[in-house]
Amino acid sequence: MGRFGLLGERLTHSFSPSIHAELCDYEYLLYEKKPDELEDFFKNGDFDGLNVTIPYKQDVIPYCQSLSKTAQIIGSVNTITRLPDGTFHGDNTDACGLAYLFERAKADFSQGKTLILGGGGSSLTAQMVLRDIAQEVVVISRSGANNYENIHKHYDATAIINTTPVGMYPNNGVSPIDLKMFKQCRIVIDLIYNPARTELLLQAEELGIANQNGMPMLVVQAKKSAECFSGKLIDGDKVESITTKIENETRNIVLIGMPGCGKTSIGKALAEKTGRAFADTDDWVECATGTSIANIFAQDGEDIFRKTETDALRALCKRSGLVIATGGGVVTRPENKNIIRQNSVVIYLERNIEDLATVGRPLSMRDGADALAAVRIPLYEQWSDLKLAGNSIEQAAEEAKILTM
Repeated sequence: MGRFGLLGERLTHSFSPSIHAELCDYEYLLYEKKPDELEDFFKNGDFDGLNVTIPYKQDVIPYCQSLSKTAQIIGSVNTITRLPDGTFHGDNTDACGLAYLFERAKADFSQGKTLILGGGGSSLTAQMVLRDIAQEVVVISRSGANNYENIHKHYDATAIINTTPVGMYPNNGVSPIDLKMFKQCRIVIDLIYNPARTELLLQAEELGIANQNGMPMLVVQAKKSAECFSGKLIDGDKVESITTKIENETRNIVLIGMPGCGKTSIGKALAEKTGRAFADTDDWVECATGTSIANIFAQDGEDIFRKTETDALRALCKRSGLVIATGGGVVTRPENKNIIRQNSVVIYLERNIEDLATVGRPLSMRDGADALAAVRIPLYEQWSDLKLAGNSIEQAAEEAKILTM
């Protein structure tokens, strides 16, 4: 059916190939290009159509001999098709995706001020979509009349839309703004979809503000692009099923719970059942330090171990589609909560204290399981999305699989 793909500067871990595989039967590749490679790519590239992502949605316009009305109005192109005469036609399917995202999130922009963070191609699309439905729109850029230096003038915003790449994989864990300053904000939308919960969305969640990531928009714009590529209409009912499928496949499953509760054994069994890779933060720490957990506690102390454990979480939890077993004390460092929850469903393995193994576990042997449990169990409850009661390894792994499908 043709050769298609995604054009961008950094495409590590893009979900687009998986989405297009669900939509149509054609070859879909990733084209990572530097700015100075664009001209040669459009002159000599062997492709029939492209999706375009950050930072090239405006840069590709000069290579398009024709533009759709939507692309002309927005001044941004995210879909390019090669016409029979060899010329390129630019379109913008992001507008459809963003309109769908706003509707899905039940976002009401008719009252109050809406802030758009960023001034690039996605910002232009958001401005167009909001033109007739928002009471007031203010664009915050790095160097405009409204910028991050004077953003305090807009702390009265009731809605915030992030169109910047701040917080996007692999630079997880940062946010373009501090939501605590926006006391009237009712909804936050981040067009980033990897990680599923950016630092911005995690803060919104913590503050009780309605929030939505960009995954549904990605799927809808991909559907519209696939229709441009294939010349065929695609059933709209596919959007939600594909969104759910991609979300389930790409998020991690993180197991938390008391030392000795079976996180590693159940995690390995769950990984095998779901076809995922398995990772253990304790193994990562031992590999990174070249010594055992017990030796780290004995020689360097708990604080050094906890810092290294946090490094392990940062490395593992930003990835996608893993089963991750964590150490029992991971919940004792508050900063770990957002690291774990950014891209994961978190399962608390609940076990009877008297059934927990303590041999080889420094803190359990030193302080006793009951003392540890008194501090940690409330945190396990707060940090988790799901709870799994005591079962055999096989039963627990099967139940976890069902809960996370």
